[in-house]
Amino acid sequence: MTRSYVRQLSTILLDAVTDKDPLVQEQVCSALCALGESQPQEALSACEEHLRQNEKLAPPYRTMVLRAMEIVVSSHISELDKATARAIILLAFSEMTKAKDLVCDWQQAASDVLVAVGTRFVSSVMEELLHGLQPGILPHYFVVRTLANLSVSNVFGTVPFLTSILGTMLPMLAAAKHDTMRGVFCYALQHFSESTLEYLANLDQAPDPTVRKDAFASDISNAYDILFHQWLPSREAKLRLAVVEALGPMSHLLPSEKLEEQLPKLLPSILALYKKHAETCHVSKSLGQILEAAMSVGSRTLEVQLDSLMAALHAQICVPMESASPLVLNNQKEVLRCFTELATCSPDRLLAFLLPKLDSGSERTRVGSLQVLRHIINSAAAQMEVKKPFILSSMKPPLLDTNSKVKRAVVQVISAMAHHGYLEQPGGEAMIQYLVQQCALPPEREPQKPGADGEELPADSVRAVSVRTLYLVSTTVDRMSDVLWPHLLQFLTPVRYTGALTPLCRSLVHLARKRQEAGPGALLIKYDGHVTLPSPYAIATRLLAVSSNPYLGDGRGVASLGLLNVLHRDIHPLLGQRWATTIPLLLEYLDEHTEETLSQKEWEEKLLVFLRDTLAVVSDNTWVCQLSLEICKQLPCYNGTPQEKNFLYKCMGTALGAASSKDVVRKHLQELLESARYQEEAECEGLACCFGICAVSHLDDTLAQLENFVRSDVFRKSIGIFNIFKDHSENEVEKVKGTLILCYGHVAARAPRELVLARAESDILRNIFQCFSTKVLGIKVETKDPALKLCLVQSLCMVCQAICSSAQASSFHFSRKAELVAQMMEFIKAEPPDSLRSPIRKKAMLACTFLVSLEPALDEQERTDMIHSCLHGIMAVLPEPEGEDGSKESLYPDTMHALEDLLTSLLRRDMTPQGLQTMVEHLSPWIKSPRGHERERALGVSACLLQSFLEHLHVSALVPFHNLGLLIGLFSPRCVDLWPATRQEAVSCVYSLLYLQLGYEGFSRDYRDAVAERLLTLRDGLVHPDPAILFHTCHSIAQIIAKRLPPDQLISLLLTLFESLGDPDKNCSRAATVIINCLLKERGNLLLEKVPEIVSVLRSKLQETPEEHVLRAAQHSVCLLAAQHCEAVVSSLLGSPLPYDSHTCALWRALASEPDLPTQVLGLLLQKMTRDVPFKESRAFLLSSSPDRVATLLPLMATCALSEVMSVPASATAVLELYPQLFVALLLRVSCTLGVQLPRSLQAKERRATGSGLASRTLEPCSSAVGALQLALVRGGSEEVVQRVELERGWESLRTSVGHEEGVARLASAMAKFAGPRLPLVMKGLVSTQSSVYEIQRVTSTAFLAELLSSNVVNDLMLLESLLDNLVARQKDTCSSVRRLALRGLANVASGSPNKEKMEFRSASIRLFGYLNKACHGDCEDVFVEQVVGGLAPLLLHLRDPQAPVASACKFALRMCGPNLECEELTAAFQKHLQEGRGLHFGEFLNTTCKHLMRHFPDLLGRLVSTSLFYFKSCWEDVRAAAPMLTGFLVLHVEPELPPQVDLEHLTAALQLLLKDPAPAVRMKAAETLGRLVKFA
Repeated sequence: MTRSYVRQLSTILLDAVTDKDPLVQEQVCSALCALGESQPQEALSACEEHLRQNEKLAPPYRTMVLRAMEIVVSSHISELDKATARAIILLAFSEMTKAKDLVCDWQQAASDVLVAVGTRFVSSVMEELLHGLQPGILPHYFVVRTLANLSVSNVFGTVPFLTSILGTMLPMLAAAKHDTMRGVFCYALQHFSESTLEYLANLDQAPDPTVRKDAFASDISNAYDILFHQWLPSREAKLRLAVVEALGPMSHLLPSEKLEEQLPKLLPSILALYKKHAETCHVSKSLGQILEAAMSVGSRTLEVQLDSLMAALHAQICVPMESASPLVLNNQKEVLRCFTELATCSPDRLLAFLLPKLDSGSERTRVGSLQVLRHIINSAAAQMEVKKPFILSSMKPPLLDTNSKVKRAVVQVISAMAHHGYLEQPGGEAMIQYLVQQCALPPEREPQKPGADGEELPADSVRAVSVRTLYLVSTTVDRMSDVLWPHLLQFLTPVRYTGALTPLCRSLVHLARKRQEAGPGALLIKYDGHVTLPSPYAIATRLLAVSSNPYLGDGRGVASLGLLNVLHRDIHPLLGQRWATTIPLLLEYLDEHTEETLSQKEWEEKLLVFLRDTLAVVSDNTWVCQLSLEICKQLPCYNGTPQEKNFLYKCMGTALGAASSKDVVRKHLQELLESARYQEEAECEGLACCFGICAVSHLDDTLAQLENFVRSDVFRKSIGIFNIFKDHSENEVEKVKGTLILCYGHVAARAPRELVLARAESDILRNIFQCFSTKVLGIKVETKDPALKLCLVQSLCMVCQAICSSAQASSFHFSRKAELVAQMMEFIKAEPPDSLRSPIRKKAMLACTFLVSLEPALDEQERTDMIHSCLHGIMAVLPEPEGEDGSKESLYPDTMHALEDLLTSLLRRDMTPQGLQTMVEHLSPWIKSPRGHERERALGVSACLLQSFLEHLHVSALVPFHNLGLLIGLFSPRCVDLWPATRQEAVSCVYSLLYLQLGYEGFSRDYRDAVAERLLTLRDGLVHPDPAILFHTCHSIAQIIAKRLPPDQLISLLLTLFESLGDPDKNCSRAATVIINCLLKERGNLLLEKVPEIVSVLRSKLQETPEEHVLRAAQHSVCLLAAQHCEAVVSSLLGSPLPYDSHTCALWRALASEPDLPTQVLGLLLQKMTRDVPFKESRAFLLSSSPDRVATLLPLMATCALSEVMSVPASATAVLELYPQLFVALLLRVSCTLGVQLPRSLQAKERRATGSGLASRTLEPCSSAVGALQLALVRGGSEEVVQRVELERGWESLRTSVGHEEGVARLASAMAKFAGPRLPLVMKGLVSTQSSVYEIQRVTSTAFLAELLSSNVVNDLMLLESLLDNLVARQKDTCSSVRRLALRGLANVASGSPNKEKMEFRSASIRLFGYLNKACHGDCEDVFVEQVVGGLAPLLLHLRDPQAPVASACKFALRMCGPNLECEELTAAFQKHLQEGRGLHFGEFLNTTCKHLMRHFPDLLGRLVSTSLFYFKSCWEDVRAAAPMLTGFLVLHVEPELPPQVDLEHLTAALQLLLKDPAPAVRMKAAETLGRLVKFA
């Protein structure tokens, strides 16, 4: 059964091979392979039989079957028996040789089958092939090619046959006249030779170890003569290449004397081919094999050929590599292999040829020559050993070459030299120096342009290659250890090698550790005879200085500190133990940071602490002085790197601080002051730091040295009276003064506090101001130089900070405080208001921050002036420009922090709600500024102040936070500001305010409120620019405020937010509306009494700010109020004056937009309209015959309001619900307003509105009622009624006394025709009004009912009897018109035709199925589950339904079915893949679904497959394709051990039928599924 079924499936698929669609053909082949994977012999037999029995099958189809067979054979060769193999061999041979002409695809496929079988059954394959190789007869092309391929795939099985094959084949060579046959013979000879060589190389594993090379010599020699002498000269390029490829391996099998004889002819012929062929890889490979063969026999004729060989090969190596194609790369490898043979044969001749070319004018020649040199240094080391000095001396010209490609090649040569002992020779030092120089190349100086000949630069830069080379040579070449150590040390200190410091240090660390392992405890550096080596002080200074910028140069900080650690004993014998602890900590700190996260200030401080600790451990004044001297000596070397020089100044100060010799300290300080470059800002700052650090230990000496310098000729010479009029000299003077001022500031900042307090005013400040201002002719002149101002402010900052941090600061009376504050304010005011160019403002505010805390205290006016000046000096500054350097970018936030600190210090002097409000009032104009950057800063400052207020809040008694609502109302709308930072700061302000309220309520400072804490999460999300997300977040914030706001603050907050509705920033105005609406929703139940006031305020705001978003927000607010106080809102809106303005109308319309409101509103309006009398009678004139009827206001207002509400489409549901009541009430309203006038107060307004064209709706009572009735009909779905009455001009008649009855009749007729189902309730309502006190209403209702009798609808609705009874009863009415109309109705009995409903679409049925599933979730009966299972396959298949609504309905139904199947994986898959609006990858989804179905419900296989069979005949192509696809996936995932649940014969027949489907997609899926059915075999 199993075998016959596989055979059946195979036959079906083989019949489908002839499909016209290529994709279907490919799928059929894949299915055949799938069958072969399960039952290879059966599938192969089926294929063999099919091809044998279908001789007329076209070659393309035979090719596909053969390819499938080859795949199966290759995978299952071990499972084939001999009989099957024999049959396949016979078939394949027949297929291969059946056509005498070449049909390459077909014959190649058959050949591949033979080769695949031959890997195991070589004898049988060979037997058949040899039948096709008969003496004297040219064999088939593919017989020869198959023999060649077989020899490669099964070397041990084929080589023993080769002697007989060659014996038969060689005589045929002369008979081969066509290039095609000649080419295949060359192909065979090449592969036969390669197989033979492999066999001979592995004789120990060969089945016949007696095979010898000599056995093939004669045949190969004969073949060689024909190939070389007859075929190589061919004009056909392909044949020439085939000959060359064969001659290479053949040369190894030629007799040695024959090879020696042929070389003078062979080599020139091969070389000549370089000029004839663009792709030269095969030529080079063959040439290399020939040279290797010649070397193996000790050829002497090569010497004559060397010059031509070297020239040709060198030309090949110099060919530009236009692309990195495999052929080009392989050609280079083969050419270099040839050079290896030449170097082995004749090294002198090769070097004599090669080395002069290193100084050639051509870049390609130089680079190519260096490549060859590197290769032969590596591959012919023994031959090059005695040539080392010669080669080294020849490298001088390349060392001077500036070309990047040449440099790379030189570095690679140096690397090879290092491995083979060249650098130990004289001249090797130059190579090392060159390597270090390339490591020091800065990246920006490396050439970035293409070469002169258009070639692209190498991928790796010269520096990168050099760095790798230096490290590898240092770490992997043991013999280089003594060469590089300590030689590399001399490259540490010269500045020109700075770029190489990182690789240098890494290499030195490795070399030093090796020496430590060899001789622990000994000094590593021996200075005997090495006068160029740097001293320990120089090494320590250099490595410490460059470590200050640790990530520069590929992380030189880590490398330098690592080297410093290794050399601890050489630096000083006492440092080992301490550095073993401190340096790893520094390295760990660097590892924890990156260049972006590292704080330069903190890092430098750590290095200075390390230096101080080192000096303390050494504790040797002589050593410290030597180090100071070395630092002083190296300072000028860093003029090009200001940051490192700045740090070195700090190191100098640290070293001087540790020195015990005062003379040395004073001498060095004097030298520093005299030699400093005062024009360099970083150097001046470094010098000042040096003095400050030194003052920690030597305050008196430092101050004395500064005063001495001021008095010295050097200083006085620069500030002479005549020099102040010279711009250049004046600038230099200011720089010197500024530096001295900075020095005093740093001295005050770092010196011991108890000493500074006594010197602050008498010495330090006096000297600072003396330097700042100059007396000219007895007049005090203050500088205008901003740099000098900055120095002054910065120094004053440091002095004030030093005073404040002193233990005696509280008792210190600063007599110059007011003067300094005024000076700082002047500086701030003098700065440009719109830009921030210097840190003067920052430093001035920082100084004021310290001054505020000192005595005497500032008065109120001084405080106000200070706040005003600082805010105006900072807030208006334009935003920082992009692309500025780091210091400029940090200036803006630093200045803001200074402002925050100052305002915080002022606030702490008045920690009350009023004090907080006062501070916020100063900020309020900036918070509401139209400029974004000003708002951002103001909110940032506010957040900082509130946070500080909260942190320092101390409440001794429970007091109200009376201005909470006001403050929240100010900040909360800013949570949707256009600037992200402003939004976040606004939330921070609200957060702090809520916690302040909790504090005032008595909660502890560490209490955390879960509701308020949500603000932090919301704040983080405000960086998103999507407005929808922002306003959603705003709503969440408002909910939090609503939950935590005390009731007494609600109105205050709302009033503040109402003011924000007019905010010029529309976003904030919208935010205010969102918050208002949220408060109304959450807390609106408390506002019943305030509803009229709120509605009034909203209306007034709409008049002030007629913006669209404000209108929408006001509408929503009214809706929220109405949801809680509907009657109050309706009454308030009805109080609006008529005619309603556009804003009031909009509010009415808004009530119709909410889901639950329209019904209530319409009901209330109906009550208002019908509760009061519709009109009042009055006599306008005493003599008038009849009284005038004047409309009453409330019903008129209600009618107008009804029109507005029903004008909104969203009111349709409510209108439908109240359809009969609205229709009856409005129809009667029309009747009782006939001829009714407007009150006089409204007549004038109506005329003005009509005259100006502004009236949206008329106020005329009857017309307004007719309009409302029309709207009710339209919204109630009776638009056709309105159109029919309009067409019959019934509306015009309805609003006139004369035509009213006719108009009612037209309306009734239209209702009967288009709104029949509505009539029973309408009729009921009209009947109930038959007893109305208003005669006209009775007339109207009777006219309507009478007209209904003219339509058969009353019969259909079973209304006839009750309607006739009612009209008969009307005969007793007191009004004659009513009686007349009743009689007309009794005479109007007629018939009509009913409307018929349309049938539901398929999608509705499917969705109903889904809804039923949803209704049964969690409580589903077995019967319904059965229905779900039954519907599963149709739903899955109709996901491919051509009608999108049906497919969408199937998605919905499957999502609803999922839970009832009680399979979490399946439910999750449905939810993931079947979301509405998302695309569906059907194949992926179906595969996943079937996997879960078969895993959890394997018993459903038969049922699901049977259902899918019904869809094999679907009229829709996509569904037909999905059906076999479903079956296939089910079969794929079912467990094979389960008993079959499927009628295989029926299924197979159905799939076979689908293979003839007109749609290719269906045929593909059918073939794929047939392949999977093998699981049931």
